[in-house]
Amino acid sequence: MNPQTIAIVKSTVPALQAHGEAITSHFYKIMFEGHPQVKAFFNEAHQAAGTQARALAGAVIAYGAHIDRLEAIAGALPRIIQKHAALGVLPEHYPIVGHYLLRAVKEVLGDAATDEVIAAWGEAYESLAGLLIAAEEAVYSANAAQPGGWRGTREFRVARREDESEVITSFYLEPVDGGALLAFTPGQYPTLVLEIRGQPVRRNYSLSDAPGKPWYRISVKKEEGGRASNWLHEAAAVGTRLQVQAPCGDFVLQPAGEQARPLVLVTGGVGITPAMSMLESVAHTGRPVHFVHAARHGGAHAFRTRVDALAQRHANVKPLYVYDAPRDTDTPHATGFVTRELLAGLLPEDRDVDLYFLGPKPFMQAVYANGLALGVPKQQLRYEFFGPLEALEA
Repeated sequence: MNPQTIAIVKSTVPALQAHGEAITSHFYKIMFEGHPQVKAFFNEAHQAAGTQARALAGAVIAYGAHIDRLEAIAGALPRIIQKHAALGVLPEHYPIVGHYLLRAVKEVLGDAATDEVIAAWGEAYESLAGLLIAAEEAVYSANAAQPGGWRGTREFRVARREDESEVITSFYLEPVDGGALLAFTPGQYPTLVLEIRGQPVRRNYSLSDAPGKPWYRISVKKEEGGRASNWLHEAAAVGTRLQVQAPCGDFVLQPAGEQARPLVLVTGGVGITPAMSMLESVAHTGRPVHFVHAARHGGAHAFRTRVDALAQRHANVKPLYVYDAPRDTDTPHATGFVTRELLAGLLPEDRDVDLYFLGPKPFMQAVYANGLALGVPKQQLRYEFFGPLEALEA
């Protein structure tokens, strides 16, 4: 981009900061009206809650503010690329987004969005789109080139279902073609490409078993009003065929190396699913693992029997369960919440651990703040959002 384009884009940042969410909310509205087929790539609950619009506004503002030094926001790009690749975003989708985003800027900002401003942002968008398209193609090509890999969708069947709690059910998915399965890294997620009542829907679900099995296991919470999760629970019987895209994601268990740090897995609710894949992968290695799980009560607690069995078999696995509304027959290790004091009791004096955490946003904000306050290095705090990428700093 030429210096004039960069200067114009940067000059618009204050206006975007003032009107960013109005622009992105309007963008989604007019794009869905003009191209309803792209709605399948977006979660209705995140749209209704405003988190999608808020996250996009933040991303646009950050891009504009740092357009002359993109290295400042480079850390966010791998997660965006992985999310796009998981959903199957293709080059032909970018012109649609660009058209409606620029139109939304013009319609919300009015006279302030001059032809010069729109042209500059058009150039900036094209530059970013080119970068993302190339990176996403690299992911698709790499997945397709691996043993058991594929591009686009592949047909799987539900081979088995197991209730893990009153609200979470596991689905064991096996490829219909009987071929090998692409290896994945614990923490990654495939995307189900569904059609529900005539409407296309795409959803990511974390893999909850160790790699190397002849199936992919996803474990799905039945969410109130959740179109995909309710359909899976109610209609995806054994034998149901599903279209699946290859696993992606960068919230993954990092290689331990020769001197493996202790692993602390802290989860709330259905956030337990990727942590189960991580636990199943390392329990037998001898690496110290603290497995902390928060649930409302025993009826909502998935995988307790399996985690307890792993702990019985492997002395390095130390589970700790916290219920905030226990039933009379429940036997948690603690009641209430995952507090700073509770975490402190699990950490070595040097705080040199890898701490992975996942759950509802307030839960994650608390774990993040407490991990930092207790001295865990920021780069060793690892997390993922189910949905739009958001900041954890309060």
